[in-house]
Amino acid sequence: MIALIHDWLNQLGGAEDVLEALVALYPHAPLYTALYDRERMPAHWRDWDIRPAFIDRLPLARRRQQLYFPLYPFAFEQFDLRGYDVVLSNKSGFCHGVITGPETMHVCYCLTPTRYVWRYHQYAERESLGRATRLSLAPFLTFLRQWDRLAADRVDHFIAISDEVRRRIAKVYRREATIIYPPVDVGRFAPSNRVDDYYLFVGRLVPYRRLDLLIEAFNTMGRPLVIAGSGRDRERLEALAGPTVKFLGYVPDADLPDLLARCRAFMWPGEEDFGISPLQANAAGRPVIAYAAGGALETVITGPDAASATGALFAEQSVAAIIEVVESFDPLSVSPAAIRRHAEQYDIALFKRHIADFVERKYEAWNSANTGKSSAVAGHSSSFPR
Repeated sequence: MIALIHDWLNQLGGAEDVLEALVALYPHAPLYTALYDRERMPAHWRDWDIRPAFIDRLPLARRRQQLYFPLYPFAFEQFDLRGYDVVLSNKSGFCHGVITGPETMHVCYCLTPTRYVWRYHQYAERESLGRATRLSLAPFLTFLRQWDRLAADRVDHFIAISDEVRRRIAKVYRREATIIYPPVDVGRFAPSNRVDDYYLFVGRLVPYRRLDLLIEAFNTMGRPLVIAGSGRDRERLEALAGPTVKFLGYVPDADLPDLLARCRAFMWPGEEDFGISPLQANAAGRPVIAYAAGGALETVITGPDAASATGALFAEQSVAAIIEVVESFDPLSVSPAAIRRHAEQYDIALFKRHIADFVERKYEAWNSANTGKSSAVAGHSSSFPR
């Protein structure tokens, strides 16, 4: 049997795209998590076997999970995972800290070592944490770092979402990791026979994504910018926006492929550990203009050959750098077909196959080493059902 572990279920983003693929791969696996806000999550998730921790019952936890950061280590350690052959954690926070017995192999799909523990000052600045929150969290940081480092030793195998994250795992946890890129549902998207005159951003509106710089740059250029998504930073960003910047709010999944396929280019001004949305734009045949950091360095192909380029990068997070790259890069010079082929390397079907192969291969070796005999776990003969 296999169990899935996820940090919390109260917002949608790249981590939840990964989770969707994992649940599809292992539909009978129970899902353990710190908290679950049913009303904010997709309706079909209510069919999943979701098992939240005690934090789910605490005041305001579903809306402001940051209030209870010091309690997450304790919450994940309370789960009883006896009887599982494999535990697969999908981690950016503390969920890799679950305790498993000697009969269970733990594989961690690591989105990043816990950001608010190891990159706290950057996190606090990017998330615009108030003074009271900073002061309340500071005394716990040493404990959280010690716990997080020791919790990493409970993991048998790490998978990293990018080379950037692989390096962080090596630095912080002193562990090796295999890279398996996150899934992109390429089949949802297709190039359009027309391109309209707007640049596009899609994602949660939060401070670290530096949409303030993007808006200021497009105000200065007078070019049309469309921003799709919601988030706590929307009110501030709308106050900055000039007449050429349009906010769409939440865009239904059914409308997103056409919106992506008709943009001149997809804008990505923040630093992300990987970034699924830019590859969705690539799947729709559109190039990406991104800040040269994090996952964008691995997924955006640049160079003088327009036939193989998938976008352009700018070297610093500044208004001037964004203006320079937008005005120098011609989105119509690239090949939509080549860009889509690039995105196909990250298709969800490949992700599922790579994860399944990794887990089955490691479990075969682990089980053989621990029992002294081989156990057939591939495909439908697996001892833990998908």
